[in-house]
Amino acid sequence: MLRKRLLPLLFLTVLAVSGWALYSGRLEVPERWNPWAPLRIEAAPTLVTRIKLARLSRDAPQCRAVLATARLLYAPLTDRDTGPGCGFVNAVRVSRTTAQVGQAFALSCHAAVSLAMWEHHVMQPAARRRFGEAVARIEHYGSYACRNVGSREGARRSRHATADALDIAGFVLDDGRRISVLRHWPRDNTEEAAFLRDVHRGACRFFDGVLGPEYNAAHRDHLHFDRGRFRICR
Repeated sequence: MLRKRLLPLLFLTVLAVSGWALYSGRLEVPERWNPWAPLRIEAAPTLVTRIKLARLSRDAPQCRAVLATARLLYAPLTDRDTGPGCGFVNAVRVSRTTAQVGQAFALSCHAAVSLAMWEHHVMQPAARRRFGEAVARIEHYGSYACRNVGSREGARRSRHATADALDIAGFVLDDGRRISVLRHWPRDNTEEAAFLRDVHRGACRFFDGVLGPEYNAAHRDHLHFDRGRFRICR
């Protein structure tokens, strides 16, 4: 009986000592496996990448430092309060990523970092693998909007209301080929549909909320990516 009681205590002690050793630097592990090491956008994702992304949500200076290394053209935005539950803090206006984006859009810093990681590790590799071409332009429906989920009265605020979300409608490749969520998602046996599923599924590694056409009719023509309190990949 005493042995059974001691085992959980021993486990917690080992866990605490290991955590202290990692945090203090006494135990050296590769940066990409160390949850306290800075996030590097181009480093291969590991099981601790989500921990590092979550930390950026609470550490504005560190988030800005990481975002400065991204292949994004952006400008900082002044913090803004536009109504109950609406506005943004530590956000940027993105005018270009690894691709053209048309109209610039506002994103919170941590959402912009997730976007940069998704493009680097998912979107562009999937485009080259499927088509032998890079994505030249992202077609989107915007990001910041002071509204509720589904624009329904009485519903909770959307992540768009805090500039934590982006809706993507399609992609244009270097050769001019256009891949549309509305047009190509339903065509299961095509490379275009496979690409859309690649980028949808891959986004779940870097965003908290990922919704596509199979979630509901409101998303039939776009992919919704957000950073928020709830984890969902549908």
